[in-house]
Amino acid sequence: MKFVLSSQNVYDYLIDQKICDRSQENPGVEQIQAKNFNLLVTLPEGRKLLVKQEQFINLEKETVGEFFGEWRIPKFLENFPEIDHWRSFLPELLLHDADNSILVSTYLDNYQDLAEFYSKENLFPAQVATQIGSCLATIHRDTWNQSIYREFFVKEEFAGKPKVSPLLLESLERIGPEIFGMAPMDGLKFFALYQRYDSLGEAVHRASETISPICLTHNDIKLNNILLNRNWEDINGNAIRLIDWERSDWGDPAFDLGMAIASYLQIWLGSLVISNSLSIEESLRLATTPLELLQPSIGGLTLAYLETFPEILEYRPDFLKQVVQLAGFSLIIGILAMIQYQKTFNNTGIAMLQVAKALLSRPESSMPTIFGATATQLNQINSSVVGKV
Repeated sequence: MKFVLSSQNVYDYLIDQKICDRSQENPGVEQIQAKNFNLLVTLPEGRKLLVKQEQFINLEKETVGEFFGEWRIPKFLENFPEIDHWRSFLPELLLHDADNSILVSTYLDNYQDLAEFYSKENLFPAQVATQIGSCLATIHRDTWNQSIYREFFVKEEFAGKPKVSPLLLESLERIGPEIFGMAPMDGLKFFALYQRYDSLGEAVHRASETISPICLTHNDIKLNNILLNRNWEDINGNAIRLIDWERSDWGDPAFDLGMAIASYLQIWLGSLVISNSLSIEESLRLATTPLELLQPSIGGLTLAYLETFPEILEYRPDFLKQVVQLAGFSLIIGILAMIQYQKTFNNTGIAMLQVAKALLSRPESSMPTIFGATATQLNQINSSVVGKV
């Protein structure tokens, strides 16, 4: 029978796994509300451990096996020491107990969730976003078209890998009666609107067709999957960590960068003033976090990416266009997640759909809107590199 983690047995479990010893008495144990069963263990000397057990999907205590995907990353670094420099921006994983679906990591008490930082401070320092761009570019550049790395991830494939979208994106191409069983009533408004825009379905299909696996990708770059050091202003080097690598795989770099941009756009879209007396266009203009406040971060993120991995524009002359399209694609994924988990599709969702449609259908003309003043600089960089190819 599978071991069931609890506040009462977690310390003995850590001793059995040789992560702790008996001399460390009276640890503090606190449950953290999350999708999985998470326990924060505080040891007497102040060290903190996060012990997670994946949620069971049936009475037989079976799990999907998502933690396997996350554990592949430290295994990857162990197999290939030439990329050991990544450790500065990755989580500190200590143990993966596959039999019991348990993952143990160092709890980074001096870090905070980036989404929480933005929400509390309402500050968007460009230097934080540039570090995200640099870290993503480093991962993509270091693994680009490296067959030995690709073979590692093929060999380490696992059945429980989470899908990018909870309501499969493929269903958008063939919406039929079965959708009534998949989506809540409120969500059916989305599918009605989606079908009304013929060009949107074509644009989604074209964007998905551009995805070409060629390097390691995170595949879930959302702001709550990025940690920021609480003393980030005083740190000369890297101050962020990219966490939750369950969806990581051999993938397309434009998807990671597009999803990061979409995460910033969702801050703007999530701050809309919603009223029946306002049109969507008016709501977009009256957002409490205006897009102009986020443009320096979106632009800085993208510029830092290109500065770290300039060769990407030689390999992919249409890379920036693809990134903008996949930012729109990511907004569609966000809408599907909203329908799946929040059981809602409201005016915020409608605004997300309209912005996604613009990015997918008109990527070049959308660049000034997304990047602001940085759009000119990005176009100049793109033209100078592509012109030489």
